Amino acid sequence: MGKINKTKEKILEFLWKVERSAGHREIAEKLGLKIRSVNMHLLGLTKLGYTSRSKNGAYKITTSGKEAIGLPKVDAKTAKKILSKTPPEKSFHFYKEIGQPLGVFSDSLTDFHEKLKTIDVKSILFHTSRGDFERWVSSLGDMELAKRLRTIRETGLAGEALRRKLCEAVRSRCDELLKKKK
Repeated sequence: MGKINKTKEKILEFLWKVERSAGHREIAEKLGLKIRSVNMHLLGLTKLGYTSRSKNGAYKITTSGKEAIGLPKVDAKTAKKILSKTPPEKSFHFYKEIGQPLGVFSDSLTDFHEKLKTIDVKSILFHTSRGDFERWVSSLGDMELAKRLRTIRETGLAGEALRRKLCEAVRSRCDELLKKKK
């Protein structure tokens, strides 16, 4: 893996955060860079295999690109481990606030996704603000989702918007891991 400069790293981080393909103009605008510079960096990133380009000219981060920004590669064995059930003592236990357990727990990432859909939104805000979801997901071995959850926390979302964004991130990651698990 080749060493990348800060600008290339910023571009890869942006593509990772948006979770979709993006054109060079959008990337330049969002990162405050010149279009020509972004074009040159994207050509280099594509040559290194860190980005791929679609037919419509938009760029997307690749697995190698994720590795270049410090996200570990997930193989079938790791995906299976991340998605497997945890023992009760390692399950995620939801609280409304300190000392107020809801009596609801999740013993797997897929179960966690289901619980996020209906759990009291005050519990979601409580755990998000403390970084609890990130820590639990890290304990499952999923550093990429933990980083995504931290990114969501840092947006300052609250209420149903926060729930939707978390559910979307967890569902998307579960889908991705299920594909790798096969």
